[in-house]
Amino acid sequence: MKKSISLALSCLTLFACSSGNQSSVEEETPKLEWRELFNGKDLDNWMIKISKHELNDNFANTFRVEDGMMQVRYDGYDQFDRQYGHIFYDESFSNYVLQVQYRFVGEQATGGEGWAWRNSGAMLHGQDPRTMLVDQDFPISIEAQFLGGNGTDERSTCNLCTPGTNVVLADSLFTPHCINSSSKTYAGDQWVTANFIVLNDSVVHHMVGMDTVFSYNKPQIGGGNVSPVDPAVKIDGQMIKEGYISLQSESHPIDFRKVSIVEIDELIGKDEQLNQAVINLLSASKE
Repeated sequence: MKKSISLALSCLTLFACSSGNQSSVEEETPKLEWRELFNGKDLDNWMIKISKHELNDNFANTFRVEDGMMQVRYDGYDQFDRQYGHIFYDESFSNYVLQVQYRFVGEQATGGEGWAWRNSGAMLHGQDPRTMLVDQDFPISIEAQFLGGNGTDERSTCNLCTPGTNVVLADSLFTPHCINSSSKTYAGDQWVTANFIVLNDSVVHHMVGMDTVFSYNKPQIGGGNVSPVDPAVKIDGQMIKEGYISLQSESHPIDFRKVSIVEIDELIGKDEQLNQAVINLLSASKE
């Protein structure tokens, strides 16, 4: 069942519910402002890592900017050939709210796997791309998986996948690769607003608009589904306290028109103020 943002923030494992004075909280609540990671003009401050290619080799102009959007395209590919790609913002983050607006478009690249049809994602708490091996398929990270509908089946978005990682669900270590969220299906070429609340190695919430569709705790390195990988980087059991944000190229064209972040380090431990500040932020950004 979907949870409202107020419930997700105030009563899940992240915060203890409080009965403090609401008017006092509102008076003390800072106004959070989005910082645009994608400037709508170019790919400055972004790093590209495509499997089978060196860092910042933007093979076949996979990642490009047109019409104010970051676009992922495959018109320069003869075959996709498992050349999975990621574009990383060049800064590491720990406590933040991330917003990504995306839409799937067009036809899948020739040679793309069936599971990758209308499939992409935002990678959270990812490894530094400069530590990835040339042939490495995915960064060690927590993936917020984006899926588009096929017009027939239910196909939720903002799911969880775990390349080289594990998380804790209901006090148990979750080791399978992917699990679906509770979101509805978004078919066609419509824009979807995905929001993510990430707090260090404590808790992560996936949201579609104002609805919390999946939450989990204690992200950590572990498991498989990333290959090859440097064993000096993949230290199983190590908690993931921060990391890089990246967007995927997995063989289906996708547009991103907004990639924005708010760092909330200064509000950690100030539960009521953080709750209200994030509620205000996301309420003001609704389409």
